[in-house]
Amino acid sequence: MAKSAWAIDPTHSEIGFKVKHMMFTNVSGKFNLFDATIENEDDHFETSKINFSAEVNSIDTNNSDRDNHLRSADFFDTDNFAKLTFVSTSISKVNEGNYIINGDLTIKDVTKSISLETEYSGLMKDPWGNTKAGLSVNGKINRKEFGLTWNAALETGGVLVGEEIKLVAEIQLIKQ
Repeated sequence: MAKSAWAIDPTHSEIGFKVKHMMFTNVSGKFNLFDATIENEDDHFETSKINFSAEVNSIDTNNSDRDNHLRSADFFDTDNFAKLTFVSTSISKVNEGNYIINGDLTIKDVTKSISLETEYSGLMKDPWGNTKAGLSVNGKINRKEFGLTWNAALETGGVLVGEEIKLVAEIQLIKQ
């Protein structure tokens, strides 16, 4: 079996999230700086070992005041915790093209096991002869489990920021 190494193509990938704001609309955000390395056997996705990290300071919700608050000790505390990481522990095939990636997500030195639903689009050559692979990834976490606990009560009941975070990523990998 031949080992293959892959890297994330940052110009064709997006790592994002959605969270309820005021209990009834979603606010989206993304991380602009991230990296991943993937190794697998004979280009078989289910044998992949994935190591991913994102620079938390690169958080972007299209609102600088909100981004600065997210960087503060109320949320990510980027002065003390510069990165979030994900390391896969297993990948299982659900059906053709659909997988579950299990792994350990670390935010603010808190590590929790999570599962990510993943659509694997297969391999393709780009016009320059590079082998590429595409992934659509979705998952959910509870932000409070990772120490992201800040919130504000609403006058009408409920809270300003939802606990459930939807993880959404469109990833293009390039074979090294």
